[in-house]
Amino acid sequence: MTTKIPPATDSLRQLLDGARHATAPAGYRRWYIIAGVALVLIAAALFLGGSTAPTGRYLTETAARGALLVSASASGTLQPTKSVDVGSELSGTLAEVLVQENDLVKKGQVLARLDTAKLEDAVIESRAAVAAATAGVAEARATQAENRAALARMQRVAELSGGKVPARTELEAAEAAVLRAEAAEASAQAKVTQAQATLKTNETNLTKATVRSPVDGVVLTRKVEPGQTVAAQMTTPVLFVLAEDLTRMELQVKVDEADVAAVKPGQPASFTVSAWPGRKFPANIRRVGLGATTTDNVVTYKTVLDVTNDDLALRPGMTATATIVTAERSDALLVANAALRYTPAETAPTTGGSLLSRLVPRPPDQPKTRPTAAAANGKSQQVWVLDNGAPRAVDVVTGVSNGRFTEITGGELQAGMAVITEYQAIKP
Repeated sequence: MTTKIPPATDSLRQLLDGARHATAPAGYRRWYIIAGVALVLIAAALFLGGSTAPTGRYLTETAARGALLVSASASGTLQPTKSVDVGSELSGTLAEVLVQENDLVKKGQVLARLDTAKLEDAVIESRAAVAAATAGVAEARATQAENRAALARMQRVAELSGGKVPARTELEAAEAAVLRAEAAEASAQAKVTQAQATLKTNETNLTKATVRSPVDGVVLTRKVEPGQTVAAQMTTPVLFVLAEDLTRMELQVKVDEADVAAVKPGQPASFTVSAWPGRKFPANIRRVGLGATTTDNVVTYKTVLDVTNDDLALRPGMTATATIVTAERSDALLVANAALRYTPAETAPTTGGSLLSRLVPRPPDQPKTRPTAAAANGKSQQVWVLDNGAPRAVDVVTGVSNGRFTEITGGELQAGMAVITEYQAIKP
């Protein structure tokens, strides 16, 4: 709006010029000056005097009671609760592969067989070695019996002859022959034990040529075909991957370090997968890892969730996005987070008025209250409410927050109070 300058301004200019240059008496000049100042004030009031309309307004939200759900999000993959890599300790050619992927298997069921021709020959050879060692024991025992009998005869002759015959050297030689026969028998017996151990090893290898399922489960992966050569050298080759029970699975997610303090075992959660849009699957936290993983300067902690998969809708390897409920309140006093961030300016909003009211300093009022610093526990704060159109500070104690609303657990704030969230200036 444009305010016209009144004609009195021109008269004022003439009067001021007359006051400076007139030769009138000093008393008249003084009155000219007083009149000029008065006219200046009147013109300024007419030109600069604003309306009494306010220059801004406070935006508020009402503190109210309601439900509050605090959650943390994390992503990860679904895995079987127990996955077994089935391999072969032996090298050889696969003669048979008896299962396919997705086949249900029982513990002890035959999955594949290696060619056992060489293994069977080794078993036959070991059995022959055991028989030969056993015969060696019998031969050693016979030799020992013979030597003992010869020693007994010499001792009898020596007794009858009064020690004259046989010679002392002959008697010592007979005694040594008996001891050698006993040692030979012990050696033969050891060879029998060694041959039996070799036989047992070869029989075990023959058994291992038949690959069996170690658990009840389902075949996730089949990595071999009949006729393929298996080479078991430094590492055991994996032939099959089995999952023990797909009706019970686990979800392994990475929880951000900012949320991990609120995540505890036993908390409920839910997750979604791309294969089933719009469907939420329930889960429960089983374990929160202590070891951290850093990827692109982002620190996360591995967290394992138990999942029920009775309808087998979920499959290993699916990518899932989990929502973990860290806190839940059914009837909490809530305020918008913007109210906790709001701080009024140093001076109250200007409401217009005359030139004098703008230019002349106001008398000092009571010092404005600034928000108090957070207490040692980090939960004592202030919000501002409208009291007869003016902001007033209210002390509050905050609880959990979901990023939009914060729980108020103590303080003077009551439900229904208009809490200031922002001051919005109105352009002239």
